[in-house]
Amino acid sequence: MRIFISANVGQQKELNNLKANESNELIFNSRLPHHEEYKNFDAFFIFSEQINSLNFANFGIKPVFINSVTETLLQLKMPLNVSRLNAWPGFLQREVWEIATNNKKDIEIIFNSLKQKIIVVKDEPGLVSARVVSMIINEAFFALGEKVSTKEEIDTAMKLGTNYPYGPFEWAERIGIENIFHLLEKLSEKEDRYTPATSLKKLYIEKNTVNTLKK
Repeated sequence: MRIFISANVGQQKELNNLKANESNELIFNSRLPHHEEYKNFDAFFIFSEQINSLNFANFGIKPVFINSVTETLLQLKMPLNVSRLNAWPGFLQREVWEIATNNKKDIEIIFNSLKQKIIVVKDEPGLVSARVVSMIINEAFFALGEKVSTKEEIDTAMKLGTNYPYGPFEWAERIGIENIFHLLEKLSEKEDRYTPATSLKKLYIEKNTVNTLKK
C-alpha cells in the first residue's frame, strides 16, 4: 500500500509515530502530486492544503483523509471516500485519532496497516477533543476577562490541578486563536455555552488585523 501524505514541516514531525513497513510505503510532501501520479497511490492524507482548492475527482474512489475540524463532511458535501480528522498542532501526535467517516470498514484496514489507533466519532463540528479543548480555553478567557487571575497563573493551576500537558492559554497559542475562535463561533450557532469570550474575540480581532496589515 502506497500512502501519500501532504503535510507541512510541523505536521510531519508529529507524524513520526506512523510506521512504514513491508506492507506500506509512506510518501511525504507539502504539496499534492501531479495529476498523472494520483494513480500511483492507494490512499491520501491531505493536511497542508486548503480543502476548497482540492479537486476530489482526481482521487477517484480511493480513501482520502482531510484536516477539517470545524466543517463537517455533510456541510462540505464530501464524497463517501473522504473522511475528516483533526490535524491542528499537537493533535496528530496523540495516541488515538478521532475520525469522522462514512467508510469505516475500508479505513480500518489503512490504520491497522499504519499501527495507528483510531476512534470513529460523529460527523460534528470539533469532533470531540477539539470541542472540549476549545471550551476549556474559552472558559479561561472568561476568567481572564473577569480578572480572576493572570494567564500564567491560570495555566499553572490547570496543569497542576488537572495534569493537562498545557495550560489553556498555552493550548490557544499552540493551536492558534483563529482555529479556536472559528470553532467556537460555529458551535455557538446551536449552543450558547460556546459563545466566544469577549477577551478571546478581542485577541482574535487584533491578530487578524495584524495579519491583514502584513499582507
